[in-house]
This record gives sequence, structure tokens and C-alpha cells, in this order.
Amino acid sequence: MQAVKPERVLVLGIGNVLWADEGFGVRCVETMAQTHALPEAVKLLDGGTQGLYLLPFLEEADALIVFDAVDFGLEPGTLVTMRDEDVPAFMGAKKMSLHQTGFQDVLATAQLIGACPGRMTLIGCQPVELEDYGGSLRPAVADQIPRALEEAVRELESWGIKVAPGVTLCDDLVDPSLARDAYEHGRPSEEDACRSGDQRFFPAAQKARA
Repeated sequence: MQAVKPERVLVLGIGNVLWADEGFGVRCVETMAQTHALPEAVKLLDGGTQGLYLLPFLEEADALIVFDAVDFGLEPGTLVTMRDEDVPAFMGAKKMSLHQTGFQDVLATAQLIGACPGRMTLIGCQPVELEDYGGSLRPAVADQIPRALEEAVRELESWGIKVAPGVTLCDDLVDPSLARDAYEHGRPSEEDACRSGDQRFFPAAQKARA
């Protein structure tokens, strides 16, 4: 019997763009909005590190696709796709950061109240670097964004949802000041933005240097 086409799909990117490869999930949904025309049934959302604040969005969704940087214990830059019951089970057992602890709480709560999406897909990338505050995605991770989007499109189409090249206008993505191009090109030189910090985020220190 053919599976029922989901009426409401949430495509969610989670993570923190301020910590290098932690921003992989957010950059995926940002890029998807720039390169794909999605039907009204699909909602794109930058979930950042919001934790339980994401629960209402899951409650409204019949199906969920999550992009995230995940520690699979594999070669950095490796892309992995997990589905359905494997998603909450894996994210509960292998926490890489506080945002994943928060999202595991979201999934557990949604399951507890019977509001978990009927279909769930996690598209995760093994990070290279997480300890670079103010840093950008490392090339090995950034290079996986197109592949991650291809995987998401295949998943959507397997659910009967057609996706075309184009643009999706969305108000629920990263602030323009933190969009990838502006963020990465606005970073100071390596002398001013080493792995221990980025002066854009330490105004007092910046003033002392002036």
C-alpha cells in the first residue's frame, strides 16, 4: 500500500553558527531557501539552539527533516542519514553539544504527548572543528551542504512532495547579519580572530585594543 503523503513537513536546521561546524544545520536550511522552490506544505526553519521552544513546530508537522552537525565517530566531513525511531534513539545516546541535549528533550516530549511527526529523517555531518568562536564552516563540512540538500530533496520526493530549483521566501531563517556570506566575509584576520575568540563578540576587549 502506498504511504500517505504528509500534509505538513518541517525542514529544520539546528546548531550554533558562532561555533564553526556547529552551524552546519542552519547553513543547510539557509542554502535550501536560496536554491529550491518548496511547496506550501514544506516549512523551512532555523531552529538554532532553541530547545523546547521548537516543540510547537514539531506538533504541527506530519514529517520532519533535520539538518545538524553530529558526532557519528566517523571521518570529519562524513554525511549520514538516519530515519524514524533511529533519530531520537541516536541523538539521545550521542550528545555533542547543549543544543542536541535540548533537541533530544523536544523529541522526547513530543513522543510523550503523542505529537511526534510520523516520519523523521536526520541528515547529519561529522564536524571538523567546534572550538572556533566566530569561525566559519570548515571546507570538508561546507562541501557536504549540496549533498545534504540532495538527500533532503530525495526524501521529500519519496514522500510525494515535488521540489524544483528556485527560491523559497521565508521569515524563519538566520538574521541577514549572520547569513553565511556576510558572516564569513566579515570575519577579521587570523591575528584578530584566533580559535580562542573573535573580537566582534568581545566589545570590551576590542575597545581596550583601540
